Amino acid sequence: MKVKKTYSYALWSAIYLTLLSVIIAGVSYFFIIKHFGVKTIILSVIVLFFVSFFIIQYRAEHFIYRRLKKIYEEVSILNAKDLKRENATTDIDQLSKSMQKYVDGKRLEIKNLTERDSFRRDFLGNVAHELKTPLFTVQGYILTLLEGAINDKKIRAKYLERANKGVERLTAVIKDLDMIAKLENEGLKLKIEPFNILELVQNVFDLFEMKAKKRNISLLFDKVYEFPVFVKGDIEKIEQVLINLIVNSIKYGKPNGSTIVAIESYNDKKFIIKVIDNGEGIKQEHLSRLFERFYRVDQSRSREQGGSGLGLSIVKHIVEAHNENILLKSTYGEGSEFSFTLEKAT
Repeated sequence: MKVKKTYSYALWSAIYLTLLSVIIAGVSYFFIIKHFGVKTIILSVIVLFFVSFFIIQYRAEHFIYRRLKKIYEEVSILNAKDLKRENATTDIDQLSKSMQKYVDGKRLEIKNLTERDSFRRDFLGNVAHELKTPLFTVQGYILTLLEGAINDKKIRAKYLERANKGVERLTAVIKDLDMIAKLENEGLKLKIEPFNILELVQNVFDLFEMKAKKRNISLLFDKVYEFPVFVKGDIEKIEQVLINLIVNSIKYGKPNGSTIVAIESYNDKKFIIKVIDNGEGIKQEHLSRLFERFYRVDQSRSREQGGSGLGLSIVKHIVEAHNENILLKSTYGEGSEFSFTLEKAT
């Protein structure tokens, strides 16, 4: 049986008061006993004990109730109307748990807000840098042309071509930023349908064949597939995933290397599509942050290779919008394996 904690408090307080009263009564014993007798003294002690007990209990409840009510009124998660006077002295444990939960929630909220604020500052800084570099480049070439270089046909053609590359990079950054914004604010509207993943991969291979040849990188399947492999998903979005992963493998792969795509059974309901390269690989400390927006392993080389720095972040959004998993394995100096799952088409 659960006893109110204030009962124990009141009991011992009553005992102490009663003992004190008995001591006082003992001093005047010889004076009182002559008039009232021993039985009257004993009865008075018992009455004094119970009166003390209930007075102390009432005062304790009243004291605790008033302070609990004040706490309930000041703390947003607690409703003062929920607090009843008779429950005030037994609600301490529950209040302690509620307060701990409230404190933990606020601590987590503060942590999340701090992380968001830090992320916002980093994001704004990265966006400014990504836009500033090509803008200044384009501006520099245009100003040089305006200052007289436009009259030289060779310089004019070269500078206009370089300015155009800067504009293309700006367009890529803005396009990817727009997609990220839509993915996060509006969600991704998917048109799920069955399609042959082998055919889609081959289309991407054909699209970037020339880009791969410039670095002498071979685009290959891991084996000869005798039959089509049908999966379910949004074919346009999955094509974008493959484009980003394959282009990355070409950009960061070693010259004379290879990019291999493998499709394997992940479980009874899913396939796993792997994009494997034998490039330089990624150091362990970078793996956990690789899918963050604008995160670059090698700042100078990444910008030299071009791109918006948002490709892997977009890949992650698209794959997760399909309720699938994106995976990464990499050994520095040996290569990387990016993979994602897709539902099998029945």
